[in-house]
Amino acid sequence: MGGSGTNEELLNKIIEIEQIAPAVQAIEHSDHRQSRLNYNLAWAKTYLKKVGAIDNSRRGVWSITKDGEALSEPEISLVPARVRKQIAEDRLSRGAADRVEDVGDLASTQDVEAPEPRWKDRLLEVLRRLQPSAFERLAQRILREAGFIKVEVTGRSGDGGIDGIGVLRVNLLSFHVLFQCKRYQSTVGAGVIRDFRGAMVGRSDKGVIITTGTFTPDAKREATRDGAPAIDLIDGDLLCDLLKDLRLGVRTEMVEQVTVEPGWFSDL
Repeated sequence: MGGSGTNEELLNKIIEIEQIAPAVQAIEHSDHRQSRLNYNLAWAKTYLKKVGAIDNSRRGVWSITKDGEALSEPEISLVPARVRKQIAEDRLSRGAADRVEDVGDLASTQDVEAPEPRWKDRLLEVLRRLQPSAFERLAQRILREAGFIKVEVTGRSGDGGIDGIGVLRVNLLSFHVLFQCKRYQSTVGAGVIRDFRGAMVGRSDKGVIITTGTFTPDAKREATRDGAPAIDLIDGDLLCDLLKDLRLGVRTEMVEQVTVEPGWFSDL
């Protein structure tokens, strides 16, 4: 893959290499915002990053390091044990008295940063309790904040699932974009994508579906099927990231860290 890849690209490559069946791909994690496969991949990336085998940028692109390139398959299998050893050493260096037990899942310890922050679970709980009209207004606000103009919520019954329309201007070009909102706790299937595309015919060449749940692998393939208008998909995980980036209902607080520098005083 050229030494780097996004989360989605890595997931697709693993599915391709391991020939993971669609039924397995579709198994949902208990947080209802990602697949179990994606959850396991997130922890694998956390393990590998902890030992310096891979790194990630702020834009979510993962890259392999020279140490990672040099790892053999037997060495890779020892990565979880190496991380547990690091945890034990870190605790000892802090003077912790408690002994580190051998754990199989790093999610059970507080010494390793979880790959998926818990605030997303809390945010999705709030979003799923919204009234349908409020969720549609939220989608309208997100699109406006993202640069859309003339964003209108229609929400008429019998309108093929279309909840609204907006105009996205890119340089000198303007695109009419239809959007649909799915306040789900489960997966959105390929049938929803096909129905939405059918409703788009003659009205727009662009579409967006926003859900608090997830999209099945078939739905993702249908959204980008050759010869058909592409539909952008925003699942619960991406929706959380958008709200955080746009600072809509999510506040990021910076914690002040104070460090004493004894050397400064010795120079007095």
